[in-house]
Amino acid sequence: MNSWFKNYKGIILLITGIIIGSIAGAVLGDKVEVIKPIGDIFLNLLFTAVVPLVFFAIASAIAALDSSQKLGKLLGVTSLVFASTVLVAAIVTIIAIWIFPIHQHLVASPITEAITKKPFGDQLTSLFTTSEFYQLLSRKSMLAMIIFAVITGFATLHAGEKGKAFAAFLHSGNEVFKNIFILIMKIGPVGLGAYFAYQVGVFGPQLFGGYARSMALYYGVGAFYYLAIFSLYAFIAGGVSAVKRYWKNNIIPSATAVGTCSSIATIPANLDAAKKMGISDAIANITIPLGGTLHKDGSSISSIVKMAVVFALFGKSFNNAETIAIALAMTVLVSLVEGGIPNGGYIGELLFISAYGFPPEALPPAIIIGTLVDPMATLLNATGDTVAAMLVCRFTGGSGWMKPESPLTP
Repeated sequence: MNSWFKNYKGIILLITGIIIGSIAGAVLGDKVEVIKPIGDIFLNLLFTAVVPLVFFAIASAIAALDSSQKLGKLLGVTSLVFASTVLVAAIVTIIAIWIFPIHQHLVASPITEAITKKPFGDQLTSLFTTSEFYQLLSRKSMLAMIIFAVITGFATLHAGEKGKAFAAFLHSGNEVFKNIFILIMKIGPVGLGAYFAYQVGVFGPQLFGGYARSMALYYGVGAFYYLAIFSLYAFIAGGVSAVKRYWKNNIIPSATAVGTCSSIATIPANLDAAKKMGISDAIANITIPLGGTLHKDGSSISSIVKMAVVFALFGKSFNNAETIAIALAMTVLVSLVEGGIPNGGYIGELLFISAYGFPPEALPPAIIIGTLVDPMATLLNATGDTVAAMLVCRFTGGSGWMKPESPLTP
């Protein structure tokens, strides 16, 4: 019994904190705003640790590769898995919209934030690079930092004998920042509990407003995708045992994703869960950080729902082949360019509105829906990375990819 409690202690405390916070939010309403700083402190600690953690994880994983490991193949398979799952999410959502049409009776709300539309070339430049080294340390430059980490890992690998000392530094930094995350998660029950209390107390009433129908569709499709499609992916990766192992170790990443509304903040929890799922460090340390920025099944579903709502608002059909083809292409692009941070910008909405030629009035409804579905979207975005890593393991290492499960693994 003591052994069981030791194994599950972290999960039990985390869930307890979330339940208490949710109840407090439901009972006290917007009065719980007073404890929001507690959740903010926890979230800021995660964000502070996650940038160096991702850098060391990726750079050390590449630096540790030997000639028998084909990084090009790994990245190619990872890209195909990411694109395929994003498209599956979009297609499932389109089918759901055909079965349950969204008849909107929405009134566009005024835009609450100033949005500057930059030239596409400038957007690409800022997405992939920064002009100063220190800017790589910001979570808003995660993709640029990941690219720099990949370059650093390659440079260390090609340095050979002379790079061994730096490779040891990268490996040591990876271990140190994994332990920093473990220490930060000690206050997870309190931090996530406070954040849940704030979300339920302040934003809960909006769920029953005029956007309830599209919300119901999104959360219904999201729940189906989370439970059924993720289980299917895990089964494809490794059969029934992989499904069991995935769900056994997906509780903390799921709670972290919903509580923080951040794919990036969930990366440390995903890396820890991936190890328990039997995913090799070489694959997990590359696939999961990349997925935190580039792989977004939840954003794919959100993108299609937003498009359907905007089409309904403007009395246009969302059923013809050309519209669907553009929607799928836009969804893949949106999933690529949207940042893995809370409320990471409105680039995706601007892209599809521009592609279909809608007026600026189409933007507020898309923003509202994106805000209200953010918890479920982040849950799918973040926890989809580990099951994607399972698929990458299956397609690169064959059916026997899973490491033996430790008897102490919860």
